[in-house]
Amino acid sequence: MDQRQITACDEDGRLYPIGKLDAHRRGVRHLAISVFVVSAGEVLLQRRAAGKYHSPGLWANTCCSHPDWGETLADCAHRRLAEEMGLRLTLRGAGIMDYRADVGGGLVENEHVHLFFAECDARRVTIRPDPDEVSEHRWVSVASLDREIDALPQAFTPWLRIYMARAEETGIAQLRCQRARR
Repeated sequence: MDQRQITACDEDGRLYPIGKLDAHRRGVRHLAISVFVVSAGEVLLQRRAAGKYHSPGLWANTCCSHPDWGETLADCAHRRLAEEMGLRLTLRGAGIMDYRADVGGGLVENEHVHLFFAECDARRVTIRPDPDEVSEHRWVSVASLDREIDALPQAFTPWLRIYMARAEETGIAQLRCQRARR
């Protein structure tokens, strides 16, 4: 089990280190990153590996993680995108949001999440996922993803469902608009 120290944040915005598993067991608010890699109106999804300690086998956005204590959010986003998906792309900040979600097994994600986007040409990138993190990946249009989540929500992580439901905050709404204009 991962005993890394991640970054918790109290109601006043003060940061302090906490064990990753401890934060999830106690539902402590902590910093997180979420990355969406997009290409021509499609989003790169990953299916979480079966060995993940929460939400195994569920579809999620391209990459999600928690900065290590003392690590910047941008550094974490770049590091985890490379580690999980084997991608090194230019990221841009896309907003900040808070959410709380039960992820099963008595664990809670209580996240102050910084969202990042990267655009690429899906035909020109080579995705090399870490099999300990990702069991499979695929590109999907935002409209198809909306339909899939409506039809089978339990196949997707709680946070991806939240991101899609709060599309204005995550920047996903812009992808819906871009696709509609094409």
